[in-house]
Amino acid sequence: MVSELINANPVIYEKKERRVRSVPSTADEYAVEPIDQEEIFDILFVYIKDPEHPYSLEELKVISEDAIEVDDGRGHVRVTFTPTVEHCSMATVIGLCIRVKLLRSLPSRFKVDIRVAPGSHATEAAVNKQLNDKERVAAALENPNVVEMVDECLTPSYE
Repeated sequence: MVSELINANPVIYEKKERRVRSVPSTADEYAVEPIDQEEIFDILFVYIKDPEHPYSLEELKVISEDAIEVDDGRGHVRVTFTPTVEHCSMATVIGLCIRVKLLRSLPSRFKVDIRVAPGSHATEAAVNKQLNDKERVAAALENPNVVEMVDECLTPSYE
C-alpha cells in the first residue's frame, strides 16, 4: 500500500444486496450464457480493493453498476470509473486493476475499454490514453512493483 494517502478520509458507502448465483470458475464457462452488466459488477468489481485503503471500489463508489456497459454479442465491455478525488495519483493503478481483472476473468473474445468518468480527474485524457494503449499496459505489467500492487488489489479479502 501507499505510505502517504491522497484521500486519508474517504466516504464509505454500503455494499448493495447481492443475489446468489454460481460464479464461473473459468472464462470458458462464460461462453455458455451471455454476460450482463450486473454480472460484471457483482463478480468482477466488488472484490477489487482500493490501492490506498482496505475498502472495495464499490464501497468507495469508484465503480457503480450504471457505469458498466456490456455488449455480449459484439464482445465489448466498457467500464467508466470515478476516482474519489480529482487529483488521485492512483487512478491509473485502479484502471489497470480493472483491466487485469477483466482480462483474467472474461473470454478472450471481449474487447475491454476502461475510462475515467468525464470531469472526475485532473488528467482524465492522459489516464484514459494510458489505460487503453496495449503497449503502455504491457509495459506497466512488466514492472514487478506494479504487478505486485495490482495483485494486492485483486486479492480477495474475506470479511
